[in-house]
Amino acid sequence: MKPLISLLFLASLAPFATAQDLSMPADSPALSPDAQADKGSPAAGAIALFRQGRHQQALETARPLAEEGDPDALFLLAFASETGQGTDASRDNALQFYRLAAEKGHLEANYRRALILLNSEDAGDRDDARKALESAVEEDPANAGRMLGEAWLRGLLSDKPDRAKAIEWWTKSSEAGDTSSLILLARLHDGQFGFADQIDEKKAIDSYCQAADQGNVAAYLPLGSRLLNGSEEIRDEEEGRAWLDKAIDEGLTVAHLALGDFEENIREDIDAAIEDYSAGAEAGQPDCMLRLAAIRFSDRAGEPDPEKGREWLAKAAEAGNAEAHYQLAGLISREEEPDRLAMYGHLVGAARGGIAMAQNELGLLYLSGQLGGADAPAAAAWFTRAAKANHPAACYNLATLYERGIGVDANINNAGDLYSRALKQGHAGAATALARLYAAGIGTEADPVRGWALATLAVERGDDQAKQILGELSPTLTPELLTEAKKLLATMKGTAEAEGREEGDGDEDGEADEEGEGAE
Repeated sequence: MKPLISLLFLASLAPFATAQDLSMPADSPALSPDAQADKGSPAAGAIALFRQGRHQQALETARPLAEEGDPDALFLLAFASETGQGTDASRDNALQFYRLAAEKGHLEANYRRALILLNSEDAGDRDDARKALESAVEEDPANAGRMLGEAWLRGLLSDKPDRAKAIEWWTKSSEAGDTSSLILLARLHDGQFGFADQIDEKKAIDSYCQAADQGNVAAYLPLGSRLLNGSEEIRDEEEGRAWLDKAIDEGLTVAHLALGDFEENIREDIDAAIEDYSAGAEAGQPDCMLRLAAIRFSDRAGEPDPEKGREWLAKAAEAGNAEAHYQLAGLISREEEPDRLAMYGHLVGAARGGIAMAQNELGLLYLSGQLGGADAPAAAAWFTRAAKANHPAACYNLATLYERGIGVDANINNAGDLYSRALKQGHAGAATALARLYAAGIGTEADPVRGWALATLAVERGDDQAKQILGELSPTLTPELLTEAKKLLATMKGTAEAEGREEGDGDEDGEADEEGEGAE
C-alpha cells in the first residue's frame, strides 16, 4: 500500500487541509480560495450557514445553486460529502462534486479531488491526480507545483520516491513565488526527508535564505540555527544571530534554545548559554528549562545544584515537556520511599508525549500490581504504543503477552512477529524466545537448525537463559546440520550489522518476566 500523502511537511505551509483530515472543523477551508469573496458568491449564504455548523440547512440552500452549476455550491456539497458533515460521508460523491466544481474553475476543488485520488491504493487514481495537478500548474504553479513535488517524493506517482522530480516541481513552485516550497527544498537538501547520502548543507542554507529574505517567518529559525550550530563551512555568527533575533521578535521562543546551544557547544561559554536558556525559560520555552536542569545537575556551572535542577524539570513538565516528565519519574523511582502516584503521573505525561521508554515502563507498572492491582489489558495497550515506535523491549513484552494470552487474546503469530522485530534491534531475550519456539515447534514447524543459531546468538548477546536451549539442541544436530546452523548464525549476525541495529537496552526492569506479570 502506498503511504498517505500529508501534503504538509510543515503544518503551516499549505492554504488547504489534507484529504485524510476528515475531522477538519467546518470553518477551516477557505470555501472560495480563488479571489471570490463570500459576499460576491451566490453560495455566500450557504457557506455562512455551513461555517455556523448548520450543515443540513447549508446543503439545502446549496443544492439548487449546485444544480445551476455554481462552483462554490458544488464545492460545498463535495466538502460535506468528504467530511460527512450534514450528509453521509461518500468518497464517490465528494469526487463527483469536486470534479464538477473544478470544471467550473474552482481551484481548491481540483486540489481536494487530487488529494483524495493521491490517497488511493489504485495507481490509476493517483495518475489521474497527477494529470489534474499538472493541469492546474499553468494557473497556479505555486500550490499545484508544491503538491506535485510532495507526491513524487512520497513515491505516489512512481515505484519509489523520486527526489529529482520533487526538486524539479518545488523549484518551479518557488520560482512562482511560493516560499513554502523553498523551505521544503531546504529540508530536502538537509536530509530531513531521507536521502542521507545526498545532503547538501550549502543548498539547504541557500533555500532557507531565499525564503527568509522573502519574508517567510518559518525560515528564520532553521536558518539562524544552522548558521550558528551547523558545520564550520556554513557558520556565520553575525548573520545567524540576526535571523534568530528576528525569530524571537516573531514570538518563536525556541530561538533562545538555538542561541544557548551555540554558546554551550560551539563557544563553550556556559554563563552565556545560561543567560540565553534563561531568557527562553522565562518566555515559557520548555526545552530551555530542560537545558537549565541538565546544567544544574552537572558541575558545568560550578557546584551541582540538584534541587535547582529538579525545580527546572518540574517547570518544564508543567509546560508539557515529555522528557522532563520522564526524568522526574526516574528521579522519584530512585528515592528510598518513592511516591508511586507521583511517579505514575509523570510516566503518563511522558508516555502521552510519545516517549516509547515511558510507554514501556508504564506497561510494566500496570503489570506489576503496584497501582493497586495488575491491569494486563492496560499494560498491553501501552506496550502496543511503544512497539509501534519499534521500542525493542516493548516489542518483546507485548510478544510475551500474546504468547501467553495475558491482557490480549493468545496469538502465537503476533508473538512471533513481535519477537522478530525485537530481534532485529538486537534484543537478546527475543533471540532466546524465538529459539525456544523453533526448538519446540510452537506456532511453526520445529527447526533445530534455526533454533540453535538463535540460541547461540542470544548467548553471544548476553542472555544466559539461552544456554539451556543450546545445550538441549546441540546433541541433536548432525555435523552437516551443525555446519548449516553456523552458516545461518553468520548470516543473522551479518544482517544485523548491515542494518546497523544496536543491541537492546538489556535493562532488567525493562521487560515483562517469564509469567508476563512483573519485571525482571
